[in-house]
Amino acid sequence: MTVSSTFNAADGDGYEMQMGRWSRRLVEPFLDFVGTADDERVLDVGCGTGCLAGALLQRCQPKEVRGIDFSPAYVAHAARNNHDERVSYEVGDACKLAFPSGSIDRVVSLLMLHFVPRTSDAIAEMRRVARPGAVVAAAVWDARGGFVANRIFFDTAAALDPKAGERRARNYTRPMTRPGELGDAWRAAGLTDVRETMLAIRMEFTSFEDYWLPYVGRDGPGAEYVAALSDADKQRLREAVYAAYIDGEADGPRSYAALAWAVRGIAPD
Repeated sequence: MTVSSTFNAADGDGYEMQMGRWSRRLVEPFLDFVGTADDERVLDVGCGTGCLAGALLQRCQPKEVRGIDFSPAYVAHAARNNHDERVSYEVGDACKLAFPSGSIDRVVSLLMLHFVPRTSDAIAEMRRVARPGAVVAAAVWDARGGFVANRIFFDTAAALDPKAGERRARNYTRPMTRPGELGDAWRAAGLTDVRETMLAIRMEFTSFEDYWLPYVGRDGPGAEYVAALSDADKQRLREAVYAAYIDGEADGPRSYAALAWAVRGIAPD
């Protein structure tokens, strides 16, 4: 099986610190938009460490929730923390879903599609496995215009290092992150009654160390960049990002807006 992703994934606990804690916040307005219903088979494409299933179980009584992710570490983390027999996780490829056509009642994807090189293939697969009339939905960060905490890091790094500028450009031009892209892709895939919206949460950090810790881990584009630096360049970057974080005040809590694009459509007959 060929697994399709450009996300650096290594450790479930690392992902929780890097993104999982924000996924748990974003999943609530996402499900408000997507909708839920009892007795459905739900597929979570790019499940990460499994926050969506937990949110679903708080809202309704699904028949089954299946989560797939390209990272064995994330799947193992999700499985360890799952205590409901209706929920299961497995390693899978978004571009080659191992489910029969028309077998899923609701197909969702949270913060995954922009890391899939062949995005149209993944969307086509999400449509294929959805039964006629099923909701197919996704959300991705507004990486360029609405992801403040992430921009603090990459804008600072890019000012110090042209290679970081190249990474920043790649990070903020990923597919599905521009206004209207998700809706256009849903319509191109043949989904009907396509609706788009913007979701908003706050990313809140207790201190600079809380903010910086994910970047010295092993998960995500920022940590991938930092890991390649020399010790001297890491320290130089840390000092510059610290200055951007404190921004004229003492070190301590900070709260940043984070926006995501979301789309939902209906699988046709």
